[in-house]
Amino acid sequence: MPSLLHSLLREQAKRYPEKPALEYRGKETSYRGLDAACKRFAGGCTRAGLARGARVGIYLPPCTQAVTAFFGTSYCGACLVPVNPVLKSRQVGHILNDCGVELLVTSSHRLRSLQETLEQCEHIRHIVLTDPDPEQPAHPYPALAVESWEAFCAQPVPPDSGLTASDLAAIFYTSGSTGEPKGVMFSHRNLCMGAQSVATYLKNTPQDRILSVLPFSFDYGFSQLTTAFSAGATVVLLDYLLPIDIIKALGKYRITGLAGVPSLWQQVCRLEWPENACRQLRYITSSGDTLPEMTVRLLAQKLPSADIYLMYGLTEAFRSTYLPPDEVLRRPTSIGKAIPHAQVLVVRPDGSPCPPGEAGELVHRGPLVAQGYWNRPLETARRFRPLGTGPKNSGTTDEIAVWSGDLVTQDQNGYLYFVGRKDEMIKTSGYRVSPAEIEGPVNELDAVKEAVAFAVPHPERGQAILLVYTTDQDPEATENELEQHLASILPRYMLPAKYIQVNALPRNSHGKFDRKDLSVRYQSALT
Repeated sequence: MPSLLHSLLREQAKRYPEKPALEYRGKETSYRGLDAACKRFAGGCTRAGLARGARVGIYLPPCTQAVTAFFGTSYCGACLVPVNPVLKSRQVGHILNDCGVELLVTSSHRLRSLQETLEQCEHIRHIVLTDPDPEQPAHPYPALAVESWEAFCAQPVPPDSGLTASDLAAIFYTSGSTGEPKGVMFSHRNLCMGAQSVATYLKNTPQDRILSVLPFSFDYGFSQLTTAFSAGATVVLLDYLLPIDIIKALGKYRITGLAGVPSLWQQVCRLEWPENACRQLRYITSSGDTLPEMTVRLLAQKLPSADIYLMYGLTEAFRSTYLPPDEVLRRPTSIGKAIPHAQVLVVRPDGSPCPPGEAGELVHRGPLVAQGYWNRPLETARRFRPLGTGPKNSGTTDEIAVWSGDLVTQDQNGYLYFVGRKDEMIKTSGYRVSPAEIEGPVNELDAVKEAVAFAVPHPERGQAILLVYTTDQDPEATENELEQHLASILPRYMLPAKYIQVNALPRNSHGKFDRKDLSVRYQSALT
């Protein structure tokens, strides 16, 4: 089994040199061609003086250059940092600064949007542009080396970077309870073992054609690449606008596998699926949140010949569980059992196991557990820790496990069921959002005295965000100012679905805002 991220490509380039690895906008790139392009990108990184482990930020939508930069970064021994293309300047700046990105790969229009942000990014030395910019012939960054993609990728890398499987391969950013996204560190072994695990239970083969529609900054989205390349399959990249575009692409590109988040499945299951869209489709997967039972059954009716895999995962452990297709209609609310190479347990706060039916925290251990959070030792120690070795935990080891923060139950047959979150994190449209990520920008406005962001159920997004606030100024003017301010600095999935002005915010016995009370009080606010 390959032990380095780029070796997934290298092995298939030897085995299936002329087979398409990627298809993007009708243009195919063979495994040999993609492998060669990645080596040329690595050559540019080497000439730029990137040291082993240096961070390379890739701020692009799904495209061939993004995939080349991911695996080319691995080839030269650096660490890739995918940046969600829907993020705006403030969030991008946090990521670039937090992990000290030295080289940024992006497009011209995204570079223009980052002008003020880049002035604050002290580590960046090089920028690679994937497209020419006729409106900006001279860049405004005299201290930075800005190159075109073609110039940067002029020569291949030397053949050996000296990497080991335990070296840092990638950092994926996920929202944390403190409000600032945290970088989850993955080794080459983590990513390669994860790819093999998923490809095993999805039964991927070189004949598969996998449609990639999820952002690569989402570990679930990035997994579409690693899983496909581990099996010698073809990935079709689709930067879609509407859900109907995905259905059309299934037939057009002869797709056999498709991954989505529940909010996407809830949209597409209501659309018409022409017969040619389903003809080749072998399986679909869902992760990122629980999929409502009604949606599961509707998808099963729409896609009688396709296997449905319901999955659960957290960024800190890549993927944890899956429900086999033959159990989906029998147990449509279950998140299944542990995936290959993973051990999943349900435990009490002291680490002792919960019996069937008792809710406990899901804990994951094994070779897929990440290396912790970038430059956050205290948070790493809280989330990544052993189960313990006390008398109540007989049989456990000192092996590091990741404590998910998710409450689940287990039935007599070992199938798991999601109950809820221990913390106040919001899960919307497949994204994990901290209330502080919204409340921080809100509190920048003088018109707002206090504000609380919280979640309520939503039929398509899983959860929607509400913002309740107090003001001593004109409520209508304040709401308009809030909407404009947040829309200018937050990505769309973080924007509140509704703003509610109140005279006072409820607090609990500790004097903190009572989010649970607000969530119950406004359960029907969107209906």
